[in-house]
Amino acid sequence: MNRNTWQADFYKIPFQNRENDPQWQLLLCDAQGKIICQAICEQKEANLTWLVCQLESIVHQEKPEIIQVFRPQSVNLLTLAAEKFGIKVEATRRTPKLKEVLKKQGIDNNFNPVKLEQPPPQTLPENLWGERWQFVTFSGGDIIEFFSDRPIPIVDIPDLLLPMNLGLASTVKIPGIIIYGDRTSMYLARWLAQVKPVALNYIPTQLEKSGGLVLESGLVDRWILATFEDSEMAQAAQQYELRKNDSQGLHFLVVQPDDSGITYSGFWLLRHEEI
Repeated sequence: MNRNTWQADFYKIPFQNRENDPQWQLLLCDAQGKIICQAICEQKEANLTWLVCQLESIVHQEKPEIIQVFRPQSVNLLTLAAEKFGIKVEATRRTPKLKEVLKKQGIDNNFNPVKLEQPPPQTLPENLWGERWQFVTFSGGDIIEFFSDRPIPIVDIPDLLLPMNLGLASTVKIPGIIIYGDRTSMYLARWLAQVKPVALNYIPTQLEKSGGLVLESGLVDRWILATFEDSEMAQAAQQYELRKNDSQGLHFLVVQPDDSGITYSGFWLLRHEEI
């Protein structure tokens, strides 16, 4: 991760001032979790002018290249404020240090400040459905070298998720899913790049042999990538989730036209992020 990256949140907090008016908090920290700015204002002051004033007081000392924001309701206002100083805002769930700070605040006030509302999972557009898919595994010591050395048009390997940065042994099996898209392979890969995959989870149903794969993407979105009614597939899906426990949640998604192993369309390294 770029060391000149900040993580930010600007949202209404559950406690009020003496007049029982709602309050908002701006919290900024760096990629190591050091708090850069923590300021509270009344709801009537929670606007672009106040945000710009707060940023102006700190960016003259050190200006980040990127400010990462996980809360959908905060993105637009923080983007407008950051633009005044030539700073890019990145909407991403992966703001671990900021969430650690917010959770500590939540313990004192008995609320979860990183919990977000999610819409129901959406159905994948029919024109993007792959021909077939399967569960696979890769050793932690080989996965990055294997996929980074290949001419894959779309690759997303965040430094934060590198096996070595998670302290995973090279022998740990990293679970993943391959989608064989045939003629739609590149269309699917481009669509995935747009929605920004975060995690791919097996969701069981009440029926023992059925279930589905749900893609977590963007800040709060979910997509149904596949459904099945097969006992062997259900067992494989359960094993997939168990292996994610062993790999600290690390897993991957590959899109390729066929199983020749010659051509790949996209690769994503994934890990669940609490919302």
